[in-house]
Amino acid sequence: MVRNRRPGAFAVNIRDIEHRPGNMREAEFDVALTEQWGEGLVAVEAGETVSLRLRLESVHEGILVSGEVSSRYTGECGRCLTEIDAPVEVEFQELFAYPGGEASDFEVQDDHVDCETLVRDAVVLSLPFQPVCRPDCPGLDPVTGERLADRPEQERSETPDPRWATLAGLLSEPAEDPGASGTNPQNS
Repeated sequence: MVRNRRPGAFAVNIRDIEHRPGNMREAEFDVALTEQWGEGLVAVEAGETVSLRLRLESVHEGILVSGEVSSRYTGECGRCLTEIDAPVEVEFQELFAYPGGEASDFEVQDDHVDCETLVRDAVVLSLPFQPVCRPDCPGLDPVTGERLADRPEQERSETPDPRWATLAGLLSEPAEDPGASGTNPQNS
């Protein structure tokens, strides 16, 4: 039999409930990340603490792991590029199947369940794709590049975006009155 690598920081020993359907226990622990989780505008940085609260339930097919993870992510606002530091909290649930049993993405290995991949995927998928420093962030001034939230309303640039010039021209032209052409549609 080939042994897997030593259990990592996210591994939980389940020997006491393994193959004992109906038995359950809870575990709580913190892990300091050794690598960054996430690649977008925000990520959970290496060294950040990830707190786990797990419920491990023995079922016929394996160990059902339900849990909550909490940590903090940092990065930049997608509108104004201000630094962001915010909490991330995620719930998850997954069945770790016994070896040789039903096909599963996760398996019990050497009397352990290793939750690292499960927790990392849950956290990374919950990070905002377009993070903002606040819901009503106005972004940057398109002309000066300054943060609009830092400037009073009257100082904001009123220079129109040149891409809208054609539409602005349509608004300044007088609309034709259908009755002004001299023909009456009722007499036709």
